[in-house]
Amino acid sequence: MDLSDLIKPDAILASLKANSKKQALQALAEKAAEMTGLEEREIFETLVQRERLGSTGVGGGIAIPHGKLAKLDRIFGLFARLPKPIDFEALDDQPVDLVFLLLAPEGAGADHLKALARIARLFREPGVVGKLRASSDKSALYAVLTTGATPNAA
Repeated sequence: MDLSDLIKPDAILASLKANSKKQALQALAEKAAEMTGLEEREIFETLVQRERLGSTGVGGGIAIPHGKLAKLDRIFGLFARLPKPIDFEALDDQPVDLVFLLLAPEGAGADHLKALARIARLFREPGVVGKLRASSDKSALYAVLTTGATPNAA
């Protein structure tokens, strides 16, 4: 599964200003609603419910909030870079500044898990996180997300 299947160039928030986890999730839900045509409130509630099970802050300043929505027709991704890291109750207690939102249709089961695994793998690639933190340009962020740390992009 290629990340370009999950995320489009206009689904990049290069500088999301949020002072809390709730604010960040609200802003992500707002943008996701605008792009998917779904209700912002429904997206937000889905994300909050998932966070109650345990933080999606996976460590290293990265969070991958995700959820399933009945009315969604395809897996949808949205990336946000926060200029000021926020507390996300992450597993390592580190503040988060890189957020990849993943929404999937209710019946997406295995595809949802594959997409989550693909995103997690990308964030473990050497150089990717540094490049994402170093850039505030939407197209550069999209390029890093969809190509990873390619050898000739050093």
